[in-house]
Amino acid sequence: MTPETDEAGEEQGLIAHLLELRTRLIRSIAAVAIVFIALFPFREWLYGELAAPLVRSLPRGGHLIATEVSSPFFAPVKLAVVAALVLAMPMVIYQFWAFVRPGLYRNEKRLARPLLVSAVLLFYIGCAFAYFLVMPAAFRFLASVTPQGVEMMTDISHYLSFVLTMFFAFGISFEVPVAVVILAAIGVVPVTRLRSLRPYVVVACFGMAAVLTPPDVMSQIMLAVPMYLLYEGGILAASILLRRNDGSDAEEERTSDGS
Repeated sequence: MTPETDEAGEEQGLIAHLLELRTRLIRSIAAVAIVFIALFPFREWLYGELAAPLVRSLPRGGHLIATEVSSPFFAPVKLAVVAALVLAMPMVIYQFWAFVRPGLYRNEKRLARPLLVSAVLLFYIGCAFAYFLVMPAAFRFLASVTPQGVEMMTDISHYLSFVLTMFFAFGISFEVPVAVVILAAIGVVPVTRLRSLRPYVVVACFGMAAVLTPPDVMSQIMLAVPMYLLYEGGILAASILLRRNDGSDAEEERTSDGS
């Protein structure tokens, strides 16, 4: 086989990969667009549900306000876009997995599948945790410290940005077990080292909680404690998965040697 033939084969392989990548991206965008179209008629209801934790904490007769002319329309639409992206995330993750799967070894596939599923579920759990537990506690605190003579009325656009930041912060924070397993699996930080880092992780969890949450102790504790527990869960999951993979690799080696 001549060098020209090798170059032609490599070029065709690259073009095939790029075409597949384009197909996967189109399918992901289409999934998000379909969910957005389905959610668009319910955009105002979605915003009402999102605003419920704050509205329940406001004084009697309190409500949100719109300080910009276009915000009553664009704030619910922006929420529908974000909700569509979040709800379509399993399809987007699947398209990513289908693209990279052919290039992975068997043990990498065995480890990647539960990690991808866990990452999506933990992100959803983090957002639900923020909505049902943290946000009501934070808004009650903020309403209680409002100075006398000041009426608490929040702009709908600013409220949406605040809540989306909270969702993103808690969703990413709940990915701690996945990060721990990946670090252990690729050999960057051994499981024994992860156990020895516990005191520093406690300090880091409370430091991150102080930055990501509103300035009340309860919200900070409600983020820091789950983050540390998830870190411990990540250590346990890494120990189990890596032990299982080592056992499977050893079994495969014995099978290949026997054959």
